[in-house]
Amino acid sequence: MSSDESNFVDVKALRVGLYVELDMGWMSHPFPTGSFKITTVRQIETIRGLGLAKVRFVPEKSDPPPVEGVPISVVTVEQGQSAEAQRPVQQREQLQRQRAEQLSAQQRSLVVCERRFGEAIRQYKKTLELVHSQPKQVAEQCQSMVNGFVSEMLLEGESAIRLLSEAAGDKASMHPVNVTIVSLLLGKAMGMAEDALAELGTAAFLHDIGKQMLPERVRWLEENFSTAEYKLYQEHVAQGLHLVKGMGLSQGVQLAIAQHHEMADGSGYPARVRNDAMTPAARVLSLVNRYDSLCNPARPAAAMTPHEALSMIFAQQKTRFDASALSAFIRMVGVYPPGSVVQLVDERYAIVVSVNSARPLKPRIIVHEPGISRHEALILDLEKEPHVGIRRSVKPMALPSAAMDFLAPRQRMNYFFEPVQEQHRPTLAT
Repeated sequence: MSSDESNFVDVKALRVGLYVELDMGWMSHPFPTGSFKITTVRQIETIRGLGLAKVRFVPEKSDPPPVEGVPISVVTVEQGQSAEAQRPVQQREQLQRQRAEQLSAQQRSLVVCERRFGEAIRQYKKTLELVHSQPKQVAEQCQSMVNGFVSEMLLEGESAIRLLSEAAGDKASMHPVNVTIVSLLLGKAMGMAEDALAELGTAAFLHDIGKQMLPERVRWLEENFSTAEYKLYQEHVAQGLHLVKGMGLSQGVQLAIAQHHEMADGSGYPARVRNDAMTPAARVLSLVNRYDSLCNPARPAAAMTPHEALSMIFAQQKTRFDASALSAFIRMVGVYPPGSVVQLVDERYAIVVSVNSARPLKPRIIVHEPGISRHEALILDLEKEPHVGIRRSVKPMALPSAAMDFLAPRQRMNYFFEPVQEQHRPTLAT
């Protein structure tokens, strides 16, 4: 915003209804953003304690003065600060320590999620290498990993879906890990028992294992496939079923893999069964597999944003999926799934990085805040910030260049889960 669109007001003349812009770094104030409309007297007191003599405000975004005809006092003040406005050094230092602790905790959590995602990828690659020579052994290893995920999700209470950094690797291993994590979270949200979740997770992890038996050119579905190529691509279901039978996996796992491309309306393959003939695990797997394929197609240029993928499934394809699973999925990931790029009600841009699967309407976001390094950006929990809201989803390519560089939208969406932890912004000592 240019300087001629805003004015300055003396801190003594602040009032509820003014839309202010604090010309200071995020570490220097306790508010979640530097631009906001004042809604409480406490906010005024906090601003006055920041050591500022004047504050920038935007008349066009501010409420009119409470008494008609009484203008806001726009002033030019001297640079000196009164003793009343000085901020105690110890409070500023405490704020900086609290912020540093939060940033450290955020980074530790992300590192743990990315390490475990990498471990799951390595397990998948190992499975592909040994499934023919040591099928029972790799089956045990896969089940052990999935059982660990299930136990954590059930023991730790609420879980959040966490967007990861754009990791290096191939789609052949990233896709099954994504589908496993999201399927387990969805199964948990639908109330599946522990044994059912274990079978669902194992089926999700191995659902595309048959693709390694196909010629490389047809391992990932393309729109320009010929009829013969599409028919050959569909063979990965039968090939995968053959492999998991040799691994000695349960009937429930085998059925879910056999039906992971079936659709509720009978338009799927290979058997064209309808919803009532699909297992509960297959209904979940069919939906999550489709969602991840829309977000992470073979050609990145064809990728949909998570918000677009969810909207398209609901608006154009909802008859293809189990109604209960689709409803639970939308409730779980919210309107703006992790990875969605959004514009806030105050016109700033943000990226959704985490969604509490039990309380999805208020995701956690990272906001593009000028003057703040992306490595110093705090995750903002919208559930705890009622004055911050999402206006709309935007395509990454529509972002201004500064916001694009800061938010760094992912071309590939990778997810893991983490226990929900209470997060609080640093606040002034009282």
